[in-house]
Amino acid sequence: MPVREREPHFLEPLLGVIFDLDGTLVLSRHDFRRMRSEVIRLAEEHGVPPGRLSVEDPIHRIVESAREEMRTRGTPDGSVYRFEAEYQKRIDAIELEALPRTVPRPGAAELLQALGARGFRLGLLTRSSETFARRALLRTKLEPYFAYLRSRSAPGPAKPEPEALLLLLREMQVPLDRALFVGDHLIDAECATRARVRFYAVLPDPSETTAGTMTEERFLAAGASAVAPDLRGLARQLDVAASAPP
Repeated sequence: MPVREREPHFLEPLLGVIFDLDGTLVLSRHDFRRMRSEVIRLAEEHGVPPGRLSVEDPIHRIVESAREEMRTRGTPDGSVYRFEAEYQKRIDAIELEALPRTVPRPGAAELLQALGARGFRLGLLTRSSETFARRALLRTKLEPYFAYLRSRSAPGPAKPEPEALLLLLREMQVPLDRALFVGDHLIDAECATRARVRFYAVLPDPSETTAGTMTEERFLAAGASAVAPDLRGLARQLDVAASAPP
């Protein structure tokens, strides 16, 4: 009978908190369907047969499937590299179109200020590009809170690969058992649980397209230790909520 893997052991108090960006701290209204369609179009231009990739899958799954199709068909490495460069450039451009409508999620600044005042080390792990992430933080005035940031533009693996989270924690000098990752999507839960890092979910803002699909039950089933309805609820869970005025 196989030996069951031990549950991760978490220590108190927390030392570092890493956040997802889009949907968790900022609301950007990205046209993800258009991004996915563009990645599929480029993959087909590089030899992936039509109908093999689904626009319903997240971008990283589409890219993984496209690479596998290309390997199976013996696509030359040069064509694979061109596909990689072209799809990154295209989704970067579409992503930046959302910048003018990007706003902080309610409660974001207050939460980050309170965590910083308590001495928590704060980091950001996002599948957004470095350019978008930096500009979005500046636009929403959240940039001062983040000395540590890892985006999909960084060398090496990207979220949901657990190594992306582990690399950021090493940079922050935060042990795994003293860390918390916060996100609003099952991809975030996947990344944290595979890295054996504690995960707290924040339900999507009601204005987001994922609202209603990312439920408390789904997050708990995916390994979340707690689920908050919004950032103010998360502040209460982390015991950094501002006291109500008398």
